[in-house]
Parts: sequence; C-alpha cells; structure tokens
Amino acid sequence: MLKEFTKHTRTKFSSLQEKPFLLACSGGIDSVVLAHLCAKSGFEFSIAHCNFNLRGEESNKDEVFVKELAKELKKPFFVTHFDTKAYVEKKKTSTQIAARELRYAWFSKLLSIHKLGCIVTAHQAEDAVETFLINLSRGTGIDGLTGIPERTKILARPLLKFSRTEIEAYAASENITWREDSSNADTKYIRNKIRHKIVPVLKELHPTFLDNFTKTQDFLSETAVISEKAIQETKKEIFKTEAEIVKIKVSDLAVLYPIKAYMHGLFKTYEFTAWEDITSLLSATSGKEIYSKTHRLIKDRDFLLLQELKHQVFKTYVINEEDTTITKPFILKIKTVDAIEETLESILYVAKESLKFPLTVRKWKKGDYFYPFGMQGKKRVAKFFKDEKMDTITKENQWFLCSGEEIVWVIGKRADERFKVIKETKKIIKFTIE
Repeated sequence: MLKEFTKHTRTKFSSLQEKPFLLACSGGIDSVVLAHLCAKSGFEFSIAHCNFNLRGEESNKDEVFVKELAKELKKPFFVTHFDTKAYVEKKKTSTQIAARELRYAWFSKLLSIHKLGCIVTAHQAEDAVETFLINLSRGTGIDGLTGIPERTKILARPLLKFSRTEIEAYAASENITWREDSSNADTKYIRNKIRHKIVPVLKELHPTFLDNFTKTQDFLSETAVISEKAIQETKKEIFKTEAEIVKIKVSDLAVLYPIKAYMHGLFKTYEFTAWEDITSLLSATSGKEIYSKTHRLIKDRDFLLLQELKHQVFKTYVINEEDTTITKPFILKIKTVDAIEETLESILYVAKESLKFPLTVRKWKKGDYFYPFGMQGKKRVAKFFKDEKMDTITKENQWFLCSGEEIVWVIGKRADERFKVIKETKKIIKFTIE
C-alpha cells in the first residue's frame, strides 16, 4: 500500500511535496495509518488533534496517544480542547455539526499562523459511500451524489481511493496501533447505521460494490463538470450586473429546459434551497421575494433581481446652513452661486429663501409626495417610481433631499417645483453630487 500511496499522492497531490501541511489525526486507524504513510513518503507535515471532551477519560487518552504518535514520527504537534456541549447548546445544532465547525475553524487558524499549505484528512473509500447514501436519503442533486472531493482549496484527502480493508491490512503488516472511538459503534448516528447495517449488505450483494461505486462516482463527477460548464455559460449570457444588482430577464429563464435543473444550477451558489418557490417566481406577481441566508431574489416586472443581503441601517443625514460638503451617504457639495450654470442630473439649483435649515437626506417614506419640476400639482412618490419604471431595489436605494418634511429633490432624478429659482430669487444654492 505504501508504494501505491506514494505514487498516488505524488501524481494527484503534488502540492503536498511543495509545502508543509497539517494532518488532522483523531487517533483512529485511518488517520494513524495516514500519518505513517505520509512520514514514510517523506512529506513535511504537522499533526493536529482536537479534544472535544465528549467521552471523558477516553478523549484524554486519545490526546495522549496522538501526542506520542507525533513524537514517534518526529512531527510538530498541535492540540486544542473544546467545550463541545456548550457550543451545541449555544448554536442549537447537532454534536456532529458542532465538532466539524469547531475543528475546521481551528485548523484554518493553524494554516494561517504557521503558513501551512493545506489540511490533510483521512477520509477513505467507505466514507465516500456513506456520504453518498446520506445525501441520497435526504434528497440531493448531482453535487451531493459526487460525494467527497479528493481536493479542495484547503483540503486534501489522499486516502479516498483506498478501502477500509486495505488500510486495516496495512496497519496489521506494519504493526501499527491505533485508538478505537467507542462512539463509532453507536448506530443512533445515521453515518454509523449506514456503515454497520447497509454497506455490509451492499458488499454482500456485490463483492465488487466498492470498485463499482468508485467508477460510478468518477462518471458522476465528469458529468457534473459538463453540467457546470453549461450553467456558467448560460449565467454569463443572461446574468447582467448593474451596480450591485444582478438582473435576469424572465423570458431568458423561461426558455431553459429542464427549467428546475437550470434554476438549481444558476442559483445554488447563492444558498437558495426552496427550488419550487424559485421556479414559481417566474410566473409570480411583481414584488414577490425569496430569501436565502446571503441573498434575495425579487420578481420585478419582466426581470428577476438578485441582490446580496447586507446589514444596512438607513439613517437621516443632516445638512446645516454653514456646511459646504457632506460625505455620507455620498459626497454632496453645497455652494452659494450668483446664477444658474451648467445643468446636469447630478446638479440642483434652488432658491435659498425657500429652504428651512437644517436640511436632511433620507430614504423614501410611505405617503411621501412632491411637486415634480415642470408639472402642475403634486405627485405621490410611489406613483413617480412606477412611472419611472424603477425596480424594487432601485426604489429602496433612492435618496431624497428634504427641507423639513417637504421633498426638495428626488436626488439625481427630479427637482421639486416649489424650490425652483425664479427672477425674484436673491440667493441661489447649488447642490452637486460627486
């Protein structure tokens, strides 16, 4: 196995030779064998162990064992302790998810502090089978069926092509000892139930099941590459970014087939999960919104608008009579002039005597109205937005210059008739957006 492992890692994981890495070791057979294989292959690495304090003295003995292993292999050793139960209670999550979040956060810190190349874990072939079956039982797309990747940006899994039987045989031939985690036998956990009750039956039905599974996953991975290429080409063609908003024509989406597969592929990276709702958005009324943890998707007339969620507190900004510039929420220059000069959408001239200082810059409020320049009578801002065909996000981002409660300027869009410069105007104030 050593010869095959060395050849495999030097072919598919050449980066492990170039920079020292971090090997995660629990003390179990897989990670202990991996540590021995990496040492005998001549790799430079450190060993990291997490004590989750979940199994009392057994957890402490695991820590001592891994520390001795690192000493035997003459490798740097890192250890940390977690109050996993407290973390589970605080985050309201499962023990397995908590342990994963805790260890990978710590591993990432170690990579950064010690300038290590990547994290190496001891996942092997049966782990990939178990993950596949877990994802299949919960319902998944092709990404979930391709299983555990051998390589990601910060992770390498060089044992993934080796079976548990091969690993056990190597440990026996080299007289390698390891620690057994008693919780691995507890079938209340779905992974253990699959490991002990389902996978053995599959192997019994088909002695070559593991090889067949590996080949199937290779085919699925290759198919996923083709699928992703098609998705990215479609996204490049129909996703149009304007400022911080992505606009997608509903008509461009509606012609895609199969539509559900395309919608999943196009929007999965934005953490959406309600795929039926996403698809139904195409025929929804304008204003319908769907949220993920990181984004929102809005139906706006003939478009879907995709926007990243950001924590924004829209406050009111004050302009005092002596101010010549404000820098928030944008740069606005204020200057007294003798006459109207150039006229642009970014410039406003008003009669100073018509203003009541301090002025304010704020967002739209329900019930707002103004008297559009060049028109007679007042107009609700909501109606103005509609006539201007402004989408939901643009309306939310629109700022107003106000004198008291009266709107002086729908900034960059339209001035108010009541504040215009006339012949009798004695002082003119010029507002310029920069």
